[in-house]
Amino acid sequence: MKEILILLFIFVGINTASAQFAENNAIYLSGEVGGGNYFNGDINLNYVYKENYSIKIGVSGNLRKAVSQPGDLRSSLTESVFTFGLTNPKDQLDTYSVSLGKVVNLNKSRNIRANLMFGVGYTTITEPENYEKVEVSIIGGMVMGNYTWDYGKRHGISFIINPKIEFPITRYWGLTVSPMVQLNKDRTYFGIGIGSMIGLLRP
Repeated sequence: MKEILILLFIFVGINTASAQFAENNAIYLSGEVGGGNYFNGDINLNYVYKENYSIKIGVSGNLRKAVSQPGDLRSSLTESVFTFGLTNPKDQLDTYSVSLGKVVNLNKSRNIRANLMFGVGYTTITEPENYEKVEVSIIGGMVMGNYTWDYGKRHGISFIINPKIEFPITRYWGLTVSPMVQLNKDRTYFGIGIGSMIGLLRP
């Protein structure tokens, strides 16, 4: 009987603590896909305190056709058919970021809110270089590409402006519309994404 009372006390204590946490805090995952001058995708862990202040930790990837690509570059037919051109030369930005924000509820039902976020990130820029023209060949009836290239990397700090409109449709699931500008001394991303949220979205 004593053991049952102890377990019951622990269970009630955990649930009380969880309820108290949920009264003032929200914690959830969000993910968006979008486009602008790059194709963009990201995933984030979000925390909101008293529906007022927010913090986000996330990772994003941006991809586009290489600006440096030679005008006469010809893709391998096998690459075009089986990889949808993704093995062609690409410019890529990958960023790990931390952002702080201010949350503003936009209606009385608290299911539309602005999450005005600003942050910094560590960005890796990967771009093709050292293009070398080669003779076009046909192997097994397949036309091969006429260039080879290497990829170079460099790293830097980015400043991120990411105001979001969030729609916590239920307490545990919602949608987002997310404009973003990522400023870096070498490259800039700007665009807009749409996505979803899952977790404890609001008290």
